[in-house]
Amino acid sequence: MSDDKERRQPRHDPSRRKFLKGVGVAGAGAALADHLLASDVGEIASKVPAPGEPVSGEVNVALDLNGEKRNVMVEPRTTLLSAMRDRLEPALTGPKLVCDAGTCGACTVIMDGKPVYSCLVLAIDAGGKKLTTVEGLGSPENMSDVQKAFVDRDALMCGFCTPGFVTTVSAYLKSNPHPTLAQVREACKGNFCRCGTYPRVFEAALGAAKSG
Repeated sequence: MSDDKERRQPRHDPSRRKFLKGVGVAGAGAALADHLLASDVGEIASKVPAPGEPVSGEVNVALDLNGEKRNVMVEPRTTLLSAMRDRLEPALTGPKLVCDAGTCGACTVIMDGKPVYSCLVLAIDAGGKKLTTVEGLGSPENMSDVQKAFVDRDALMCGFCTPGFVTTVSAYLKSNPHPTLAQVREACKGNFCRCGTYPRVFEAALGAAKSG
């Protein structure tokens, strides 16, 4: 009985026509893949510079930094922070490289009136924007109100995060000249101080607001 059932079950036995059709499709696919691969290789080869030809992926970017036009040659992937610290001559080293991930605020600059993390902004995207770093806010001989307040209130310890705080507070006081303590704390939440000088930082911000 079981032998009869096994005999009645159809077996997979493709016809010669189906087999040749399958081979034809596979062959056409392989030929198409070879053609595409060859065209890609040819296209890539056509882009390879000739021996002795200079290879450069850099572009010239004009930055409006602290009221001065500065030209810098950078790769498209270069951040604004890296362009200022590593590519400019003389360099702007006020913005600090710390986390390089937009979490600490040490690299804060003012771009078109708003504080931004320069480690997250591409240099090519900053072209044509008005940029201000801590160097552009004042000098040791002629400090801004915020810089004076930070010195008077001793709002720094190691000083590494201070430029970012000064820049952030300066931008905020432009939009809100008379903030409350809660508002200052909220404005500074994107800046991180490992030394824990937050109370003095907040005092300095409020002091600069009153003197302004």
